[in-house]
Amino acid sequence: MAMSNVVAIVGRPNIGKSTLFNRLTKTREAIVDNTYGVTRDRKYGPVEWDGRTFSLIDTGGFVPDTKEFFESMINTQIEIALDEAEHIIFLLDVETGISAIDQEIANKLKKSGKRVTLAVNKVDNSARENDVVEFYNLGLGDPIGISALGGRNVGNMLDTVTDHITPDSEIVEVEDNRLKIAIIGKPNVGKSSLVNAYLKQDKMIVSNVPGTTRDSVDSVLNYKNQEILLIDTAGLRKKKKIRENIEFYSLVRTLKAIERTDIVILMIDALDGLTKQDIDILLEAKKQQNGIILAVNKWDLVEDKSTNSARDYEDALRRELDWIPYIAVKFISVLNKQRLLKLLDLSYEIKDRKHLRISTSKLNDYISKVIRKTTPPTSGNIIIKIKYVTQPAVDPPVFSFFLNEPDHLKDNYKRFLERKIREEYGFDGVPIIMKFLKTGN
Repeated sequence: MAMSNVVAIVGRPNIGKSTLFNRLTKTREAIVDNTYGVTRDRKYGPVEWDGRTFSLIDTGGFVPDTKEFFESMINTQIEIALDEAEHIIFLLDVETGISAIDQEIANKLKKSGKRVTLAVNKVDNSARENDVVEFYNLGLGDPIGISALGGRNVGNMLDTVTDHITPDSEIVEVEDNRLKIAIIGKPNVGKSSLVNAYLKQDKMIVSNVPGTTRDSVDSVLNYKNQEILLIDTAGLRKKKKIRENIEFYSLVRTLKAIERTDIVILMIDALDGLTKQDIDILLEAKKQQNGIILAVNKWDLVEDKSTNSARDYEDALRRELDWIPYIAVKFISVLNKQRLLKLLDLSYEIKDRKHLRISTSKLNDYISKVIRKTTPPTSGNIIIKIKYVTQPAVDPPVFSFFLNEPDHLKDNYKRFLERKIREEYGFDGVPIIMKFLKTGN
């Protein structure tokens, strides 16, 4: 489920933004270092507090490495936060007091009209509480003294941040059964051209300049008397090129698009192959349990059109992506409008497969045949006996295997069982979850 409440942490470098992010998201995703500008990767994650959920952005790592320090602060951190977030955590440092940059940031925040929580960091004990009073001078309400490292008073800060967020239990979601497709990929790979081809109009701006599409844009396509929601997203830059604020929140919106979609179509250039950015997006899509199609665009430009060229290309991709074996692969040409409708048909198939439920009797009949033909390998003197299998859930499909010694079942046999289920029931492009549980002898 995508989260509509977005909270951003802003503040000058080296005051604990990444430490606070890690504490609130309960991760160590953000790299923490005392060197100015050390954080370069995006940091975007969910936070749950007292039955309320929000998305947290740490903007600290996106200060461009320039001599124009203050300009960098305003252009990256503040504008990101003001454009993307409903609520701002303005982090300050009790040890240094209010700096000139803090004052300028405060002025920006006051003009924005956004809700702001002043969090004064490094208040590690009650003796330092007296120093917090200084921060009333910023004119942004009551400052809260916290310790991002030790956790002191962070709960009180979260109470303030979540005060206006509707509890999860009270959220009534309107069911949207339309097929939702997010079209993802690096700049200039053909995403907007693909959407235009589907819509048969130049709704998206198509340009050879990387980064032309700055936002995630929804379009509704009528296909075979059904509506499809197409989400065209900003192109993904190499991390070392993420310099301007607008590119960062475009990346954030790409990640949010993945959260709210059924199918991710990752477009790659046939001549360039997979890039690091593509792998990052596939990792995120796998984590969100999306159906995934890898669309190899510009296949018309590949000179070697021998009989096995597409098959060899796909085999090479699958070897590189052996950690995500269920990904579906299609070769397309947006320019020549080749196999574009097959992408939509496959997307519908994947959505249906995500909801496919197999009866327990049919499932066990099939798995019994598989096991009889290829028995589980023994582990020392232990004979592995798989008793039965059930499918307790769909979207994504979950298969629970019950056996006498699940801890001793080898990983390669688990992968074998998953592969056989995929082959039998056509789970191409669909994430499935395999569970191996202990049962009585």
